[in-house]
Amino acid sequence: MSKQQSEYDAVVIGGGHNGLINGAYLAKAGLRTLILERHDIVGGAAITEELHPGFQFTTFSYALSQLRPQIVQELELVKYGFMPLLMESNLTPMDNGDYLLLGQDEQENIAEIRRHSKHDADAFEQFSYDVAMVVQAVRPLLDSIPPDITSTEPEELLRMAALAQHVRSLPPRVVHNGMRLLTGSVADFLDDYFQSEILKAAIASAGIIGSKVGPRSQGSGLVMLYMSIGEHDGDQGAWSFHKGGTGGFTQVLARAAVGFGAEISTGTDVSHVITSNGKTTGVALKDGREIDADVVVSSLDPRRTFLQLVEPRELPTELVDSIERMRFQGTSSKVNFALDGLPNYPALADRGEDPFRGFINMGPTIDYLERAFDDAKYGWFSQHPYLDACVQSTIDRDMAPPGKHVMSNFVQYTPYELNGSDWDTERESLGDTVQATIERFFPGFGELVLHREVVTPLDIERTTGLTEGNIYGGEFLGPQMFFFRPAPGWNQYRTPISGYYQCGSGTHPGGCVMGGPARLAATQILGDLKMSP
Repeated sequence: MSKQQSEYDAVVIGGGHNGLINGAYLAKAGLRTLILERHDIVGGAAITEELHPGFQFTTFSYALSQLRPQIVQELELVKYGFMPLLMESNLTPMDNGDYLLLGQDEQENIAEIRRHSKHDADAFEQFSYDVAMVVQAVRPLLDSIPPDITSTEPEELLRMAALAQHVRSLPPRVVHNGMRLLTGSVADFLDDYFQSEILKAAIASAGIIGSKVGPRSQGSGLVMLYMSIGEHDGDQGAWSFHKGGTGGFTQVLARAAVGFGAEISTGTDVSHVITSNGKTTGVALKDGREIDADVVVSSLDPRRTFLQLVEPRELPTELVDSIERMRFQGTSSKVNFALDGLPNYPALADRGEDPFRGFINMGPTIDYLERAFDDAKYGWFSQHPYLDACVQSTIDRDMAPPGKHVMSNFVQYTPYELNGSDWDTERESLGDTVQATIERFFPGFGELVLHREVVTPLDIERTTGLTEGNIYGGEFLGPQMFFFRPAPGWNQYRTPISGYYQCGSGTHPGGCVMGGPARLAATQILGDLKMSP
């Protein structure tokens, strides 16, 4: 095998957002860093593509909120073009033609909720406060390396003591609400506050995104809490759409990484990590080249990081067992449309684009969401799916030609494994089902469609490498978070192979376009090397 002439201090496998962020931090600290991406463009699941002339599609990931604000500052992302655009509204249409439309004005939101329930309007402030207090309690844990509960080292015992002290410092109501959200269902939690189905459904939808849980399932509270921790410009819980889509954002990250001295090689597919005597010495490429490096970082998911890039026999049996048992269960798809005009919602026809400058939640009741989940439990895609939609061209005009629009639809539920069929067979049937669902709420929608792109869990896996198409790099389940992400004893970004690290979404704190795993992994790597970030 021929050797590449240059050697590097660090090689990062994968040019998705976590790989780019991790590589940028390592380069900033002075390591000669190479980021390898198998596709011709960086971004991983956060890309923007022109799939119909003049129309830009966010093929997979489609919004920002959980991005850790420290990353924006520390990597000087504004300097490199960081431009998040506020998603101003949240529209939930109803079957009777009514709607719930929430925006940026708190008093207008209360008045809107009061149209549906005076009781709920009175309770909304308490609910918002209770969730905000739990978010405030949890947020510091997102930005710190979690303790290793398998270790008796003094440093780890001190981390456990600090965690216990943090919990003890919280008011009992916050601890109780936090435990209910972490272990219970979002539907049960919402029942304590609200009566109207439309408001409960609008909030509960955040508890099922990307996960194989229904609103009445244990674990849906955890997903809702995770979706509540983000922010836009300091506004907790707000979401944004980056200029140029998520692909525009990852281009910013690429410019930052290069600006700090990293090199990026696209179209470069890694075969495996090279090891010798329990240490990594570099990576082997599928084209036969080898690249030397004392540090190798995988931004891929845990199954690929531990079971494909290295030989499982080099790892402890209990770690291999944990990774083999890790649940992925991709249950989400995307259906993207190029449209000839703006969708029509008759009750809001006189409001123009304003109701469309954010999310559109097509799932008007808890029962609707639960029945959508029922189909997936038995191995089929939802016949009346929940859709998390956005007409992105109302936020960024450059996403479509003048007067035209692009519409992103995140679809629940579409299980990775279908009972009695496969996704290559059912892809267009899913597209038809999604289009019919939109037509149910937005009459005449089909007449606007110029182009349709259907992205199934299988397509997500094939294109991005995310196992079973799970968008989080591993399910958001209690046994797969914090101490246990991705496995007990290996939740601090190291691996049993010296010099080999992990920084993907399958590590703490988890998925979405957050960057937390990449930042914390860089902190661990530089600490091991006794270097400052």
